[in-house]
Amino acid sequence: MYPPEIVNPMRQELVNAGFTELKSADAVTEALKKEGTTLVMINSVCGCAAGTARPGAIASLEFDKIPTQITTVFAGVDAEAVAAVRAQTAPFPPSSPAIALFKDGALVHMLERHHIEGRPAEVIASNLAAAYEEFCS
Repeated sequence: MYPPEIVNPMRQELVNAGFTELKSADAVTEALKKEGTTLVMINSVCGCAAGTARPGAIASLEFDKIPTQITTVFAGVDAEAVAAVRAQTAPFPPSSPAIALFKDGALVHMLERHHIEGRPAEVIASNLAAAYEEFCS
């Protein structure tokens, strides 16, 4: 577990952008049961989370079509919630950061760490925007 003084600013970046934190398996289950589209950002303390994943996920919300709800869990902190999300993203291996889009509870789009690392935030945002265009109303 990472100390709160390290993690809190990284959590707050997404919360300030409108993301809802999911801190338990039950919270993940409830979020994914909702009708519509749900974005889940698996947050992390790594540099690619700070440099591209979080900024890209936030920038993706500036497009016309966006998910019904936007949520986040934090790897290395919210262990139960992260495990619940990862159970729903199988067969993709555990990865953080990662960004998953669900529609009516089913996984429809996944960005793993290798899709994020080394790419600019704009590429992440564009990738997500294309998924929103296909799957969001």
